[in-house]
Amino acid sequence: MRRLCFALIAVAAIGLFAKAAEAVAADLPAATIEALFAPERDLADVKLSVDHLVDASVNAEAGIAMIDRMAGEVKSMLPENAGGAETLATLRRYLYEAGDWNGGLAFSYDQADPLGTNPVNRKLSRYLETRRGNCITMPMLMLFIGERLGLKMTLAQAPLHLFIKYTDDDGKTWNLEATSGGGSTRDIWYRQELPMSDEAVANGIYLRPLSHDEAVAVIGSTLVEHALEAGDYENAIAISNVLLKHYPNFAYLLAKTGSAYSGLLHRELAGKYTRMEDIPPGLKARADEWYRLNGEAFAKAEALGWRPDDGQVQ
Repeated sequence: MRRLCFALIAVAAIGLFAKAAEAVAADLPAATIEALFAPERDLADVKLSVDHLVDASVNAEAGIAMIDRMAGEVKSMLPENAGGAETLATLRRYLYEAGDWNGGLAFSYDQADPLGTNPVNRKLSRYLETRRGNCITMPMLMLFIGERLGLKMTLAQAPLHLFIKYTDDDGKTWNLEATSGGGSTRDIWYRQELPMSDEAVANGIYLRPLSHDEAVAVIGSTLVEHALEAGDYENAIAISNVLLKHYPNFAYLLAKTGSAYSGLLHRELAGKYTRMEDIPPGLKARADEWYRLNGEAFAKAEALGWRPDDGQVQ
């Protein structure tokens, strides 16, 4: 994923995104995306609603009921007046240790698809069904249950990764790594394992707690990814515009938006015209605008400290 460059006459070739295994909801209206940010909606509802928009077979109501039931089961394992530390320890045991409470099948990291590259594995319902998750679904489920238990948790980002920021009863904030039993992890570990620039950290792209609206935008970015995978660049851009209104410095999404504009350019121009003067004036005007917006999206992401190789060990 990189900023699109042009030769004077020909459009430079870029790789097309692979078709998604599932159909993306076409031409989602802005109101549908905006509704995800309604303040009364909790993040579990947002995640399951996004999954339903991608795959209509996802039953959001059933997913919420399951999460509520799981939270109730954790509560039943707690002693009276349990504090945050004991509640968190019990949640970890409930999720990541096999026992009667989970039918002897604990939730675990899917080593075959740790990043959730397969679109099917990005769905929370898939994780609940298989109990094998990734760096998208695992922190989300832990957070959704933790919030119902009264734990102070928020999502946070590292390159191509989500984790949890947890504030304990004494007001100290910890990183919780859901892909590793929900244990605590220092910022330096993320910086070593998933390299990122000092500038990106200083600008808050990575390693800071996300606000509610920012977390919604991160969850909603799945819709952009699916639209890109389907080659529906217009829909990807329309969704991105709504999400970026709520999280303007979402560098990963800015880069995805730049990729959507490069996809439009490639689809409409590559291999069709050998000379600039052969391009119809109306298309030429649109292409010039797409080229400008492509550059602006990547320039803003890079100004925030995002780099194309973020998270990749050299």
